[in-house]
Amino acid sequence: MTANTIAINQMMDKFDGRHSVWLFGYGSLIYKADFPYLQRRPASIAGWTRRFWQGSHDHRGTPEAPGRVVTLIEEAGAICHGMAYLITPEVFAHLDHREKNGYLRLAMPITFEDRDEVEGLVYIATPDNTAFLGAASEQDIAAHIARSVGPSGPNSDYLNHLATALRELGRHDQHVFEIERHLAALQSK
Repeated sequence: MTANTIAINQMMDKFDGRHSVWLFGYGSLIYKADFPYLQRRPASIAGWTRRFWQGSHDHRGTPEAPGRVVTLIEEAGAICHGMAYLITPEVFAHLDHREKNGYLRLAMPITFEDRDEVEGLVYIATPDNTAFLGAASEQDIAAHIARSVGPSGPNSDYLNHLATALRELGRHDQHVFEIERHLAALQSK
């Protein structure tokens, strides 16, 4: 599958006719809501884990030297915590462009902290997109992030903002925090 997913996402009609839809954010969408929303609530999704396995050719890297950003990987028993936003369908065009580098709009059950559950929307970069970088050790991912920069700034800013946002939510993510620890060690040398 191509890395540019705008046209594919525009064909998704699952939420057509709705006045509003819940969007689940697990990466930069937690801390950078550059779109209008009606509500914002901490939430989670089950059966998925956050991983720095997606390449970023357009925000935190370049086509020649992609950075690393998060996607979701299926994992039985996992819970991924993040932020949910109630949005109107007019926001899809902005989000489709923002998440165009391999991310697909998928329908998914979203659970709020009070245990209420809704069917919502999440953007996931699946392993079959051409920008997918795949698994690596947290130390190798930190080294990759340390040397990557793109139009949206240093890849390290993305990691550090995400780690801070997760702490503000009171959520621990071993993968993210281990990469952050390795990055800090690299930057202190």
